[in-house]
Amino acid sequence: MGFFTDTSVCIGCKACEVACKEWNAVPAPDDPSGMDLLGLSYDNTGDLGANNWRHVAFIEQQVPASRVNKSDVDNLGMPTIGAPEQEDDTGVRWLMSSDVCKHCTHAACLDVCPTGALFRTEFDTVVVQPDICNGCGYCVPACPYGVIEKREDDGRAFKCTLCYDRIGDGLEPACAKACPTDSIQYGEVSELRQRAVERKQALHADGVTEARLYGDDPDDGVGGTGAFFLLLDEPEVYGLPPDPVVTTRDLPAMWRRAGAAALGVAAAVVASFAGARR
Repeated sequence: MGFFTDTSVCIGCKACEVACKEWNAVPAPDDPSGMDLLGLSYDNTGDLGANNWRHVAFIEQQVPASRVNKSDVDNLGMPTIGAPEQEDDTGVRWLMSSDVCKHCTHAACLDVCPTGALFRTEFDTVVVQPDICNGCGYCVPACPYGVIEKREDDGRAFKCTLCYDRIGDGLEPACAKACPTDSIQYGEVSELRQRAVERKQALHADGVTEARLYGDDPDDGVGGTGAFFLLLDEPEVYGLPPDPVVTTRDLPAMWRRAGAAALGVAAAVVASFAGARR
């Protein structure tokens, strides 16, 4: 099971963020007012982390006014903000996307966890068991997306569980349930991938040729992800790595080389002692 996030219909309402925090009892910001104002557009969560399992990104772009008025409004229904009249006839559009843990097929965080706190569920998702996590933090640098994080006042690692408790009872994850535009769609990954391809083709037919899928390829560096996206620009624009690779990919080769080096050193030591005895 997984998520398909269609960013072309995201309106940036943050209902997913609120629903995720409420259902999973994710702590509010440390600010006494309950608001963590970063001063970065309307994005007040900044990025994913231990206390932000969903993050709605707001990307402001200058584009030709004709493109804003025709493609973004008529075809996508995206919110726009009209820029002041300029000589070069430009407008402003928002790209909005609700980011989340990718639940990788080849999950490095799972590979490096020494206690078994991270495990793969019967739904092929990756979940942290806080009562087993010892706070070692190995999983944090292992994630190629920078998703998982340790909670400062707790010391343990946290991230999206794809609402493991809800889907076990046949319910939608809280974020998908709360999304008013169906930008976040939940279901079987194979079915979602087909739906994503059809959506991309429809956008291309409407002239939105920049629409592309991200994370849907099972042959990519992480074996495909359980949470993938339809984007309207390059992944880097959304803060996503263009070519993610599971960070533990080279570990077997590294261990083999280390073992060969150790054997070489041992052989040299034995040879030196044998020579000394002669």
